Amino acid sequence: MCGLSGEVRFDGRRPDVAAVERMTDEMEDRGPDGRGLWSQGAVALGHRRLQIIDLTESGAQPMTDPQLGISGVFNGCIYNYRELRARLEGLGHRFFSGSDTEVLLKAYGQWGPGCVDRLVGMFAFALVEHDTGRVVLGRDRLGVKPLYLNQDGDRLRFASSLPALLAGGGVDTSLDPVALHQYLSWHGTVPAPRTVLSGVRKLPQATVRIVERDGTHRDHCYWQPPYSRRPEEGTDPEHWRQAVQEALRTAVRRRMVADVPVGVLLSGGLDSSLIVALLAEEGVGDLATFAMGFESEQGEEGDEFHYSDLVARRFSTDHRQFMIASDRLPTALEAAIGAMSEPMVSHDAVAFHMLAEQVAKDVKVVLCGQGADEVFAGYHWYPEIAAAHRADAADAYADVYFDRTHTGVASLLHPDMVAEHDASRDFVRAHMAAPGAQTALDATLRLDVQTLMSDDPVKRVDNMTMAWGLEARVPFLDHELVELAAACPPELKLAQNGKGVLKDIGRRILPAEVVDRPKGYFPVPAVRHMAEPVLTRVREALTAPEARRRGLFDQHRVARMLADPAHHRTKRGASTLWQVASLEIWLQTHGID
Repeated sequence: MCGLSGEVRFDGRRPDVAAVERMTDEMEDRGPDGRGLWSQGAVALGHRRLQIIDLTESGAQPMTDPQLGISGVFNGCIYNYRELRARLEGLGHRFFSGSDTEVLLKAYGQWGPGCVDRLVGMFAFALVEHDTGRVVLGRDRLGVKPLYLNQDGDRLRFASSLPALLAGGGVDTSLDPVALHQYLSWHGTVPAPRTVLSGVRKLPQATVRIVERDGTHRDHCYWQPPYSRRPEEGTDPEHWRQAVQEALRTAVRRRMVADVPVGVLLSGGLDSSLIVALLAEEGVGDLATFAMGFESEQGEEGDEFHYSDLVARRFSTDHRQFMIASDRLPTALEAAIGAMSEPMVSHDAVAFHMLAEQVAKDVKVVLCGQGADEVFAGYHWYPEIAAAHRADAADAYADVYFDRTHTGVASLLHPDMVAEHDASRDFVRAHMAAPGAQTALDATLRLDVQTLMSDDPVKRVDNMTMAWGLEARVPFLDHELVELAAACPPELKLAQNGKGVLKDIGRRILPAEVVDRPKGYFPVPAVRHMAEPVLTRVREALTAPEARRRGLFDQHRVARMLADPAHHRTKRGASTLWQVASLEIWLQTHGID
């Protein structure tokens, strides 16, 4: 996993290599093991390398295949690169490295943009055809790896992080009212292609963009499960347990491909515990596992060590725990927000950032359980949506999931920043109206998995781990497992208060206490309850001169929230004060006026 950047000119001028260097250097944390630049004609590429596969200089990037006339940069991991390499060798290709990057270049040379259909993994890439000047951008099916874009009439720039684009300069940093509406409706989530900045966009997941020499481009969405039943599969719970267990076992096995040690982030929840259990079944010994906790606040426990200890003992892992004192939180908050490519509301970003700092001292790759709740219907609001008629899915989703109504969004913002329409509800209605997805739950899971998830839990894990040069892999987002889950009957996913199929697997291979425990999160009580010293930092940010000049939020409303933080909550109980403060702190941290 690494950081990539680049510029493509459409006006006949040479690319600004200095700008590409600045973008590349901004991502040093993502790739501390190497730095490279390449420029030819109208294109320049930059790369920061984290050495995971082929630890020699042969795997350095940007990489050029002179025989094929292709250069490229790549971020991620192709888990089936060995199988693809063997296939390509059988077709006459000869390799000069042991890297998955070279497999990508040769796969493109052999199969063109359609090569993505053969890739199993997480990835974002930019490839350049020397003879045509065509640039091809691609992103993996579930959007695990990010790719940010900044384009005007003369040039296109791209990078693995939004701050890298800012470092390149020339970005319109005005705020996008529609993105703000989404941010305040969906717990800080802004789905592709938007970001909160008008001048920065994201390549959507499962998309290949072909950019021609004159700046025109076309997009191709190459993957979209139908979210409908497979009649031949039936509804037998035991059949689905076996099928999902085998698919998950394959997903976990695939993600052990590396030339460096691999560990697991073990929260003690069902999902990460299943990963550890399946690795044990695969015969993986001396597995390093990691857990973190925080001090309690207002009676809320800040750790789940009891459960992670149960799993670590059962499978004899090399387990490490980290307990974080509350007085470390102000510094930790600043560091975590500085690592965010986009503002995030979920307070467990702080936990992931601090955990990644410790884990990166021992391993370069970790597996984690993110995505299981969206893929297998684990959240508590899914049953209510599932009870709705298919035609009413959008309204049911908005009633249960949205933080606030359009009127509620408008009440938080200065009038000049309010979107002209209910942008968030309109987005959901359009997505729910698309063909496919048999039931209201199918439509909801399709929306979450294919649109929202990559810009909340997935982005959070990528940003927080890569800030320390740590590669996080997510077995529950294996595309074949997701396809299987999309076809699984809704009642089997909703059973046992959610993730019924996974719980059936867990009952056979995990301690019962782990399977039947209440659903947990990655708690950071001081943030959740706006306790000191976090509240002081929030007050400083929202009353700072930069915030007053920006005038983004209604100042009277901000004053009321600061006077009584606990009283102002979203429909789902999250802190409204933290939601608005997170955005303002992020803007100030990244120097956005």
